[in-house]
Amino acid sequence: MPIEQTFKWPEDKRAALSFSFDDARPSQVAIGIPLLDSYDVKATFYVSIPPLAERSDQWKEAIASGHEIGNHTFNHPCSGNFRWARQNALENYTLESMKTDLLKANREINTLLGVTPATFAYPCGQTFVGRGRETYSYVPLVAELFSAGRGYQDETANDPCFCDTAQLMGIPSDNVNFAQIKPFLKEIITRGDWLILAGHEINKDGPQTTHIALLQEMIETIQADGHIWIAPVQTVVEQINQQRYIT
Repeated sequence: MPIEQTFKWPEDKRAALSFSFDDARPSQVAIGIPLLDSYDVKATFYVSIPPLAERSDQWKEAIASGHEIGNHTFNHPCSGNFRWARQNALENYTLESMKTDLLKANREINTLLGVTPATFAYPCGQTFVGRGRETYSYVPLVAELFSAGRGYQDETANDPCFCDTAQLMGIPSDNVNFAQIKPFLKEIITRGDWLILAGHEINKDGPQTTHIALLQEMIETIQADGHIWIAPVQTVVEQINQQRYIT
C-alpha cells in the first residue's frame, strides 16, 4: 500500500515526472518535440547557445507549444578531466566568473527567444568551481539566480517535502530501456516523489540518446495508469513552492 502522503500533486496524482534534455541537440527539435507534442507532454530543455542560435525559430515554436527553456551556462564548463572541457575547466573558474557565464547565457537566450530561463541544469552534474582549499560550491549562486538547479547522474528521485530545489536529483534517461526506468516509476508512486529524467539526443539509438521507444512506452504507460503528473521542471517547482515553506 502507498505510504500516507503529506504533499498533494495536481489532478489527484500520486507522483510527478519531468522530462529534461540538455545542450539543444538538433534531434530534440527534429524528433523529440514533435513526439512529445503528439502525446501533449511538455518537457524542459537546458540549452547550449550555438545550437540554439542555429534553430531559434524551431525553439520559439517549442516555447509556444508549452515547453520550458532552461539555462545550461554559456560556455558549458565541466571538470578539465574531460579533455574537451579543458578550455572551460571548472577548476579554473571562480564564483565571479561563473556568475558572469550564467548571466551571459540568460541574456543570449532572451535575445534569441524572448524568454529568460527560470531553472538551470549543472553541466555534467558538477556543482563546484576552483581547486583544493579554494574549491567552492556554486549551488548558492544558482539559488540566487534561478528557482531550481538540476543535477545529473544521480541515484534517486526528489521528495517534494524535503528536496533542495537548487540541487535537484536528475536521473539519466540516455541509453536505458523501460525495464530500467520502471522501478523508479513504482517507487515515486509509492513515496509521492518527483522523478526528473535527464537526456541528450532523442532518436532510435546512438550515443547519449534517449530512445524514442522508451519515451513512447513510458508516456503511454503513465497516461494509461493515471498516477503520475508529467510537467516541466519550473511548473513542478511552482507547485512545490505553493505547498511548503522555503527558507
